[in-house]
Amino acid sequence: MAWTVDEQLALTASEAVAAIQAGRLRATDYVATLLARAAALSSLNALVALDMEGALAHAQRIDALTPAERAALPLAGLPVVVKDNINTVGLSTSGGTPALANFTPKRNARSVQRLLDAGAIVLGKANMHELACGITSTNLAAHCGPVRNPYDPGLIPGGSSGGSAVAVAARIAPVALGTDTSGSNRIPAALTGVVGFRPSVGNGVSERRYHDRDTVLPLSHTRDTVGPLARTVADVALLDAVISAEPILPPVALDQLRIGLPAPLWDDLEPTVQAVARAAQHRLAAAGVSFVELDMRDLLALHEQTRPIVAHEMLADLRAWLVANDAPVQTVAELAASIASPDVRDIFRHVLADPFAPYYRDALTVWRPKLQQYYAAAFTTQRLDALLFPTTRLAAVPLDEINGSSMVPVNGTAFDTMSAYLRNTEPSSSAGLPGLSLPAGLTADGLPVGIELDGPVGSDRRLLAIGIAFENLLGVLAPPTI
Repeated sequence: MAWTVDEQLALTASEAVAAIQAGRLRATDYVATLLARAAALSSLNALVALDMEGALAHAQRIDALTPAERAALPLAGLPVVVKDNINTVGLSTSGGTPALANFTPKRNARSVQRLLDAGAIVLGKANMHELACGITSTNLAAHCGPVRNPYDPGLIPGGSSGGSAVAVAARIAPVALGTDTSGSNRIPAALTGVVGFRPSVGNGVSERRYHDRDTVLPLSHTRDTVGPLARTVADVALLDAVISAEPILPPVALDQLRIGLPAPLWDDLEPTVQAVARAAQHRLAAAGVSFVELDMRDLLALHEQTRPIVAHEMLADLRAWLVANDAPVQTVAELAASIASPDVRDIFRHVLADPFAPYYRDALTVWRPKLQQYYAAAFTTQRLDALLFPTTRLAAVPLDEINGSSMVPVNGTAFDTMSAYLRNTEPSSSAGLPGLSLPAGLTADGLPVGIELDGPVGSDRRLLAIGIAFENLLGVLAPPTI
């Protein structure tokens, strides 16, 4: 059959793979359509590199396979965009910073390799907040530029995986890989109306779901993880199944779920976000979901005690990555010397001084376990399947193209942008829990709002199954008008 451009752009990842496997859609046609889409929407700055020749060559190889060979590939011909801090052979991995602008790794990240082995095609590299040190994706490096929200190009898309989220939301790619240390997948997913997943990290070893150590430009080995983004939870589950080598669970019955509502994460929200999130919760309750109000008054204070972990680990972890990957600069001081974004320069002044070193051990060995135990007790004593709360306290705000970040008002009080957006996503990141942000709806001004599901460590497949059930009721957002 002949597919129109609009029909191809509307395909979910699962639909596209099924059509390619069945021979109803040529991978080369699909890739060509998306490459043209990327070129037409280049003003969004979602991508920093397009692999036009490589992607088309890979698509031709998929089309040349027999039907049986294509059917054996769970991601046959599926184009994917990869965040620019995740190693990709043959494509630069710059981390959005000038010192690494032309650096090409010698090995793929494990998650990337698993997607490729399953038949996926890397379309290009996604723009990001410089060195993943921010949540606006306003990158002032000359080879990047600020990423723009497809629902309003004058607004931030969230970050640091902003390019990955925008590529998915703008129909440049059906799926993408991002990274999440404190909320970097879930925040841009919420602000651009897509789905973002942070898999379990737990103890970082046996409880870590994705294993990409040394092949992702790091911030913190305790908290970093790769994670998928897509337009549907089912598509995120598809990528997760390939990366984790675990099958997808079927959706759960809504009337069998018991979901906690942590009060600190529902407090002091912008009214427009509060209205959309509560409306979604009420629809779920009407469909049979049981909700439990949770006090959890110590949650934010416990998390606050874990802050030295990332601040201290950045220095050693970045240095180790530079050396292990034979990068063009070998020290963090050299890397920091050419940072382009003022907000990131400020962060690295503190990183190089390492003021949190004296507090690191207690943060890691005392306070983080206490935070993990606090979450575990809430899940166990209340017999909860998951927690639910708005992913962010506010919707997208205007871009600041001078400083990369600025103060933003939340209910009349000014906060620095990072603190304003990280409040809800960071505590579970510190505890190593899996988290899933999915669209709850649009504000009266037409801006996306996300709601997040957090589950116990290791409950990733069930969390995704719950997300699919929620999505089946709440629906997916209409695409932005671009």
